[in-house]
Amino acid sequence: MNSIQDIAQAMVAKGKGILAADESTPTCTKRFESINVESTEKNRNAYRDMLFTADGIENHISGVILFDETIRQSTVNGSISFPEHLSALGIIPGIKVDKGAKQLANTDDEKITEGLDGLRDRLKEYYGLGARFAKWRAVITIGEDIPTAYCISANAHALARYAALCQEQEIVPIVEPEILMDGTHTIEESYQLTTETLYTVFYELASQGVELEGMVLKPNMVLSGYDCSEQATVDDVAKMTVDCFLNTVPAAVPGIAFLSGGQSDELATAHLNAMNQIDNTPWNLTFSYGRALQAPALKAWSGKAENVPNAQDAFMKRAKFNSLATKGEFSADMEN
Repeated sequence: MNSIQDIAQAMVAKGKGILAADESTPTCTKRFESINVESTEKNRNAYRDMLFTADGIENHISGVILFDETIRQSTVNGSISFPEHLSALGIIPGIKVDKGAKQLANTDDEKITEGLDGLRDRLKEYYGLGARFAKWRAVITIGEDIPTAYCISANAHALARYAALCQEQEIVPIVEPEILMDGTHTIEESYQLTTETLYTVFYELASQGVELEGMVLKPNMVLSGYDCSEQATVDDVAKMTVDCFLNTVPAAVPGIAFLSGGQSDELATAHLNAMNQIDNTPWNLTFSYGRALQAPALKAWSGKAENVPNAQDAFMKRAKFNSLATKGEFSADMEN
């Protein structure tokens, strides 16, 4: 499996999804604070090891997005580098390469993702460390008179520049334009802005010669704002999300790996399942979840070595449920 087309297909294989384990050190620190565990390099290594060594992980997980620190770490028992350990299981190692969302010039509260400077050399290094795909996240906020066309365009242009550089280095780009679902907006507004954003992203990808067959899209689902008084049903979310993507995402894209955003673990699974019960979508619809796969495991682990088996069970339960959801075979009864 060498070509970027083959790797992209494997990343979105039916029945499998991508584990996002690329939390930056500050984000990891916040998560660890919630379980009263100090965020040291050793503890972060132990936590990622707990996830990556779970028995049977390769049955449900196709790839893992790593952070710069994590791609250089190794298993606790055996000291095998994480990329090597994952590859041996048939799981594709990936790497987050963006440098975070910063204030966009001439705006009050819009963001632009940084990290293009020196990216070619960093991609070469990451390829040498075992990464075969990368991730770059753009952040779009819905609010009063935002997002502006300027913000969407600037972020889409940066996403395409990143994607072109990845493909030049034989690395599959995960293209992640995330419209944040914080706020009081309706699902109709979410639909409209997701449509506008995806149109702009695919225009930029085409303009910069990005090969659609060698990429994976990681978008938000079309949801009601989390503070909206009227929350859309699971079926409405599924229908409107698929409809939005049928209008904007070319069939040449191998798959769409949804981010979970701030959804509960259960809703993220239910929404994905409902989408996969809709017939005749041209792409595989799967998951690229972080917190929605990890939250129960983090709580069960709580920084104690003796809790690792229970934490791995909690992680594998979510991985299995989401794996079933990629085939439309999940049932809410399974949660009980």
